[in-house]
Amino acid sequence: MSVRRVALLTAGGFAPCLSSAVGGLIERYTEIAPDIEIIAYQHGYYGLLRGDKIVVDAETRAKAGILHKFGGSPIGNSRVKLTNAKDCVKRGLVQEGQDPLQVAAEQLKADGVDVLHTIGGDDTNTTAADLAAYLHENGYDLTVVGLPKTIDNDVVPIKQSLGAWTAAEEAAGFAANIIGEHRSGPRMLIVHEVMGRHCGWLTAAAAAEYRKWLDTQEWVPGIGLTRERWDIHAVFVPELALDIDAEAARLKAIMDEQGNVNIFLSEGAGMHEIVEQLEAAGTPVERDPFGHVKLDTVNPGQWFAKQFGEKLGAEKTMVQKSGYYSRAAAANAEDLRLIKSMTDLAVESALRGESGVIGHDEEQGDVLRAIEFPRIAGGKAFDVSQPWFGALLQDIGQSLVPASHS
Repeated sequence: MSVRRVALLTAGGFAPCLSSAVGGLIERYTEIAPDIEIIAYQHGYYGLLRGDKIVVDAETRAKAGILHKFGGSPIGNSRVKLTNAKDCVKRGLVQEGQDPLQVAAEQLKADGVDVLHTIGGDDTNTTAADLAAYLHENGYDLTVVGLPKTIDNDVVPIKQSLGAWTAAEEAAGFAANIIGEHRSGPRMLIVHEVMGRHCGWLTAAAAAEYRKWLDTQEWVPGIGLTRERWDIHAVFVPELALDIDAEAARLKAIMDEQGNVNIFLSEGAGMHEIVEQLEAAGTPVERDPFGHVKLDTVNPGQWFAKQFGEKLGAEKTMVQKSGYYSRAAAANAEDLRLIKSMTDLAVESALRGESGVIGHDEEQGDVLRAIEFPRIAGGKAFDVSQPWFGALLQDIGQSLVPASHS
């Protein structure tokens, strides 16, 4: 196919890869197909529906490499689901009776877009698949090539999502400062709440990164500076069963001995129990346009802090969330290498008219390829049977019992 104009958009929550992925796509097109025009829709599908776009000019092309040094997204994000017409009408993005897919399709036609690059998680890319299918059914062939962005690392069947490694490293650094608070009072309970609605990968990876840092430190036990006090004492993820009373008894013994307990908590851990408890009490649980529980209204960290604070006899509890600190960070070296390989393949796929989401396909031998849109799904569970995670739990004295719902 002949490609004359390419459009980029980033959508969903931030991850430490968006700016770099945008920069990588611009760089690669400039290297191998400099005559192709590039536009960017502002704030994802929000901007697409409004026709709010910018043209990537020569200066931006020349300086695209600078984008690798920054986090966030220079072209902006939003959470808009094109198949949720009611929400789009409510937000003033379409008129009553309009189909958002049709509005988006007409905008792409009007803008002369041949290739759309979406950088986002499963919601972003399944929305892109809906759009591509609609366009195809209505006689407009558009190549859609997605890049998998999510710090949760939970996109099926993709081995590693962009930004997840960086987010784990940043969360570990955040934890080091927060856990430094453990002597700010006797019987101190610290809960480090990590993003991860359905998947505990980020919490587990952050815990592993933090404990690698502990391995590099020297200690002065004579004055009270001990690894035991700085260590993690529990890691709670959605994929593990949680016996609160049994864990409380184990953690109370630690609290009694050393005066503090540090917990790494995935925000999705115990979510079923929390939502059931709230709804049983008649408390409405808010959900976003995609139907996901709005976790900030549920506040899992505070719920866990209350449960364990009472059972451990904590004199003081602290809940700190690393998500916003981690997710807008600039990509680390490991992620930059992954972004480079994926953006290069994304451009190649686009130029040959091959739609899909770029990723290492776990169902096809981990080969990096354009994975077919119908196979993309969210909510991939973290595999708690991996040896490194089992060893981590064994080190901290926690049982490994998979949850029945995982």
